[in-house]
Amino acid sequence: MSAKRMFVKGNEAIARGALAAGLQCYFGYPITPQNDIPEFFSAALPAAGGAFVQAESEVAAANMLLGAASCGVRCLTTSSSPGVSLMQEAISYMAGSQLPGVIVNMSRGGPGLGDIGPSQADYFQSVKGGGHGDYRTLVLAPASCQECYDLTIDAFDLAYKYRNPVLILGDAIVGQMKEPVTPREPVTVSPDEGGDWKLTGRTGGRPKRLLKSLYLNDGELAGHNRMLAAKYEAMRAEERCETFETEDADLVVVAFGSIGRIAKSAVRTLRAKGLAVGLVRPISLYPFPEKVLRDLAGQGKRFLTIEHNLGQMVEDVRLAVRGIADSAFYGVYPGNLPTPDEFEEPIRSAVKGA
Repeated sequence: MSAKRMFVKGNEAIARGALAAGLQCYFGYPITPQNDIPEFFSAALPAAGGAFVQAESEVAAANMLLGAASCGVRCLTTSSSPGVSLMQEAISYMAGSQLPGVIVNMSRGGPGLGDIGPSQADYFQSVKGGGHGDYRTLVLAPASCQECYDLTIDAFDLAYKYRNPVLILGDAIVGQMKEPVTPREPVTVSPDEGGDWKLTGRTGGRPKRLLKSLYLNDGELAGHNRMLAAKYEAMRAEERCETFETEDADLVVVAFGSIGRIAKSAVRTLRAKGLAVGLVRPISLYPFPEKVLRDLAGQGKRFLTIEHNLGQMVEDVRLAVRGIADSAFYGVYPGNLPTPDEFEEPIRSAVKGA
């Protein structure tokens, strides 16, 4: 792949990032607003020596992902809100079986079928597990086409580092906008990646390998969950966020993904007008950047959380600063497309303490 900059949609940036990460198998089913991704892969992945499968449903695509992941294959599925809902059982099985794979959700308005416009109302589903049982997926939230590309590469590395599903949470804004993207050199994937757990066919007398999420003996499941909990705690080392003009800010706006980018424009405008405001944009939604927010709360900052939903991430912001501070909330109803101007008045009100 050339290092020359490309002008591409966020969806295509994700697809190209996956190819650069050594993607071998893609399984998906069409749904707006992420259809550019399977369309791109239908030609580009076979040409790169990989396998493209349009599954008969999102349920099938997620279970194909589970099967390929169990063989240590770098694999990906992409969908949008109601499609990802159908994938939750298989994602829970992957987490329980400790299988690495990448899932992309270019989310859309809901609940139900909603519309094909942008929304951030899948936050709870993404960071709190989504399916059954105690489990976590690492969740990364891009705000630009370049981040769509870069975070997709990072997602594959994190999936194998922790033997865990990784979710990329975008929306119709970041997926459909076009921007310049600078590609990286493609990753060279070692044939030994994954170690001695993957299913490769029992030859040469090696010990058998068993991947499962079913533990029926007394105390067996408790031990498995204890091990998983320790792994999820270790994932906190992957916290990442963007901070903007927080040093002298009285009020810190917290927003992620496309809304974080729109809010940053509003913050920049208001600072030019003399208001001491800043921004924290979480890039990892799980693990959530609690330490950064708690440190800012300890400096006496106040907070305003802005989301494209009725109030979800704000709960994690309030948990991060509990006992020190609180967070006001401004929500954009899914079905509306916000502008930086719309955020100026809520930020002004929060500065005044309203």
